[in-house]
Amino acid sequence: MSDFPWFTTYPEGVPHEINPDIYPSIPAILDEAARKFPDRIGYTNMGVGISYREMVALSKDFAAYLQSRPDLKPGDRVAVMMPNLLQYVVAVFGILRAGLIVVNVNPLYTAREVNHTLRDSGAKAIVIIENFAKTLEKALPGTACKEIVTTSVGDLFPFPKRQIVNFVVRTVKKMVPAYSLPQAVGFRDALEAGKRASFKPVEIRNTDIAFLQYTGGTTGVAKGAELTHRNLVANITQISAWISATFKEGEEVVMTALPLYHIFSLAATLVFTHWCSTMVLITNPRDIDGLAKECVKWDFSVIIGVNTLFAALLRNDRFKSHHFSRLKMTAGGGSQVQRVVAESWKEHTGCNILEAYGLTECSPAVCGNIPLAPWDGSVGAPLPSTEVTIRGEGFRDLGTVPEGEDPMPYTGEICVRGPQVMRGYWNKPEETANVMRDGWLRTGDVGHMTSKGIITITDRKKDMILVSGFNVYPNEVENVIASMPGVLEVGVVGVPSAKSGETVKAVIVRKDPNLTADDVKKYCRTQLTGYKMPHVIVFTDSLPKTTVGKILRRELKDIA
Repeated sequence: MSDFPWFTTYPEGVPHEINPDIYPSIPAILDEAARKFPDRIGYTNMGVGISYREMVALSKDFAAYLQSRPDLKPGDRVAVMMPNLLQYVVAVFGILRAGLIVVNVNPLYTAREVNHTLRDSGAKAIVIIENFAKTLEKALPGTACKEIVTTSVGDLFPFPKRQIVNFVVRTVKKMVPAYSLPQAVGFRDALEAGKRASFKPVEIRNTDIAFLQYTGGTTGVAKGAELTHRNLVANITQISAWISATFKEGEEVVMTALPLYHIFSLAATLVFTHWCSTMVLITNPRDIDGLAKECVKWDFSVIIGVNTLFAALLRNDRFKSHHFSRLKMTAGGGSQVQRVVAESWKEHTGCNILEAYGLTECSPAVCGNIPLAPWDGSVGAPLPSTEVTIRGEGFRDLGTVPEGEDPMPYTGEICVRGPQVMRGYWNKPEETANVMRDGWLRTGDVGHMTSKGIITITDRKKDMILVSGFNVYPNEVENVIASMPGVLEVGVVGVPSAKSGETVKAVIVRKDPNLTADDVKKYCRTQLTGYKMPHVIVFTDSLPKTTVGKILRRELKDIA
């Protein structure tokens, strides 16, 4: 790569380029960790740990089970639908070892959302926690999904903890609705079958797809970003180079509170697997006091989160009383960290929040601040082997903002080129062509770059709503509400929320004058997962539109 302005800001020892071919596949990263630190606890959940050596063996058993299924062959898609559990890690590494493709599915999705993901990806199999098996039962019609593996929360816990936890979840807390999936195989049975069959190594090319990670992209139409083994390995290597002065192999403890089905958390877990760290998997991050207890117990050195999570922890007395002697890095992503939260976090923990920028299509990391740098509202500099330009009309490069000048004339669309950029959108060549130009990914995000290569985001993808770090696309919510018989027209927009950064607002023109906000919310609960729900509902006589009839979403914000 030629000289770029951001190279002058790089910490000593951070290379300008990385080797994206350093590992042949993602499972090779786990294998290396097991060779270096075989007995170190790599992943722990609810007090139960699995060493790197054990994780390799379990993932091979699961891969062998998948290989034994006659309908599955390398390149087929396998969905994974569960919260942060040890089984998630086993399943993902097992699927990848077998040469199959992981399709992450949010376990809180409704049957409609699950059905779309399964149909679009063509997934032939799914690994799902039984708590949501009833949703899957409703979602299966019209899909190619025939192989089903169900798991219970405690399946990888030792006896008798396994039986106690599963009994409490099923019988005491009644968290498993009755379902009928007669073809389903239990997770432990699948592992036993795989152990008997024994794993047969598969040749994996690093250009093979590893994940279909669903995103709204820049248009709001749900589609799978094709992330190859090379894409993820490149990003893991880029991030590792960026933080190399901060961490030590085999010593870090990482609080993994964000769900692993989210690309930010998934990539962070792979990065710290590369560092042979211990990942503390938090199954229910909404239980802030439970999370605080785990933080104190483990005396963690790294935490990955979003603004709302940091703010909630700062309101918890147990968390605030901790001494934070080992905390080296707090990484914030998903949505912008608010200044008041960043300052309070620094005051209580002694650690700055490192803000970064990324998107699903980039596996996900593009830019980052230096780990020890104070928070300044920017997203930092491009990572090694990453090129970023700011483009205006006609794809013209706007360059950097000269010292002391108004950044507005130099503000445009952020475009990215590098080995972490996706191969394309699954089965959507037109959508791929819309965002890729001359090797550059057009992110749809707007910002500017200083003369030293530091990037600030000034606006996000035009219509996207960011709820606690999760993308919500107005088109999807509008389509759901518009399908109600009592609705004539609807427009959806994001409005500020102290709790989640933004929340969803729906402005509705009624066909049925008796339609209420509660009716709308009740209907949406059957069609949309919680973070996509409209929490502000306004009824009006007409929607603001352009001369060609397009809804003016920005004006919806002001309708009271």
